[in-house]
Amino acid sequence: MAPEVPVNGFSGKGKVSAPNTGYSKRAYVTFLAGNGDYVMGVVGLAKGLRKVNSAYRLVVAVLPDVPEDHRKILRSQGCIIREIEPIYPPEHQTQFAMAYYVINYSKLRMWNFEEFSKMLYLDADIQVYDNIDHLFDTPDGYFYAVMDCFCEKTWSHSLQYSIGYCQQCPEKVTWPAKMGSPPPLYFNAGMYVFEPSRLTFENLLETLQITQPTLFAEQDFLNMYFQKVYKPIPLVYNLVMAMLWRHPENVELDKVKVVHYCAAGSKPWRYTGKEENMDREDVKMLVAKWWDIYNDESLDLKAEENTLPEGDSFSRSSIMAAMPEPAIYIPAPSAA
Repeated sequence: MAPEVPVNGFSGKGKVSAPNTGYSKRAYVTFLAGNGDYVMGVVGLAKGLRKVNSAYRLVVAVLPDVPEDHRKILRSQGCIIREIEPIYPPEHQTQFAMAYYVINYSKLRMWNFEEFSKMLYLDADIQVYDNIDHLFDTPDGYFYAVMDCFCEKTWSHSLQYSIGYCQQCPEKVTWPAKMGSPPPLYFNAGMYVFEPSRLTFENLLETLQITQPTLFAEQDFLNMYFQKVYKPIPLVYNLVMAMLWRHPENVELDKVKVVHYCAAGSKPWRYTGKEENMDREDVKMLVAKWWDIYNDESLDLKAEENTLPEGDSFSRSSIMAAMPEPAIYIPAPSAA
């Protein structure tokens, strides 16, 4: 967690409520706001999940300002559209690392999707290149996500950045003893596994009202709230692009299952190659890989396949049974 994120007086219980056993459905979920080009990312994600033979549908939590023509496109790709109302922090005039982060608190409404027993959230600028359905089989009661990196300039406000410390390579720059214990592990909120629950949803909203907004908006907030039940999973499940040049020793690109196109200039549908680090061959390859899926008409959902009622999942239990359990790890205290 970034040291600037206030924790004193934080009232989050740090628990995931007991799973709702009245439902057995699972789904992927993403978030979409406005009438911009992020709808292309969601289309690409839907097609990517279809290419890897995922057994589960993609729910798109949309704000009211998402136009009907965009919703129609997403429905044609088999997405389940769920309109949600925006959620704002108590002081939404607070400065964030990115101006649009203020609307990201609306993602908290996904905890109210109780028709699903477990969901896997993916940002719209993410693509899935290998089947990850087995993450739904992780033990209940925990919050699963990939640790973030503190080496980019967007973290220049943090103590981690100022001393060169990063949880991705804690042995390179150790946390100074004079500064006390290392900060808790901090995850990137572009991808996570969670259990919807009305109780958790209500407590999230209550806690938000008494929590000072911070630079990374809902990501900081979720890190605080789920700190005690957070379980790190390998970075192959959310390769943040900066890892390619910040921690190449930690990346085995041929094994990566999920790529997060979050670096400046890396959105495939906006890619020009002119921004910093965007002329790298590995970046060009990953952008081309995204476009291969997006442009593949064979991955478009056929009309006859798009007949299931919203909320139903595809039945491909054989795929689920064939997937191995992920290697979940918790770094030693020295790596915190």
